[in-house]
Amino acid sequence: MRKDIFVDNNVASKFSNPQDKEYIKLTEWLMFYDQNDTENKDNYAHLVVSKKLLVEYSRSALNSKSDTSIPSIVDKLLRENRLTIVSNQQIKDFQAVHYTKVVLRKLRSNNEDREHLPLVLLSDRKFALSYDDNFIYDLINFSGFTVLVKKRPEEIPYK
Repeated sequence: MRKDIFVDNNVASKFSNPQDKEYIKLTEWLMFYDQNDTENKDNYAHLVVSKKLLVEYSRSALNSKSDTSIPSIVDKLLRENRLTIVSNQQIKDFQAVHYTKVVLRKLRSNNEDREHLPLVLLSDRKFALSYDDNFIYDLINFSGFTVLVKKRPEEIPYK
């Protein structure tokens, strides 16, 4: 199983300086990769994203020059083939199956964030970091899926 994690855009700003010690640990985990260990590639961090989320990351860190900013992390993971990109079609297919009228009435997150729910729900481990209480509620209460979503990295066994 791939060691993947979803990081909401509202958390992505925590990767730029100054970082607290838990975000430093998460950043180090995301950045570390032994290119000679090709047999154990899934043991290294993978970030789950979509094209829309990548745009959000870029906009929120537009002026960041930090080596630990989310665009820098994404660039490194992309070069090392450790970015799990969920396609627009995969998102639409998921929504077509799972976003029934009953489900849509129960969702609390805004329409933009509803496109991010499938990223977590389609990921291998279904781990997510977010500060958005409505998004967190939707993930935890989405029928048929078990998700671990927290506001702080130390609350998730991501390693």
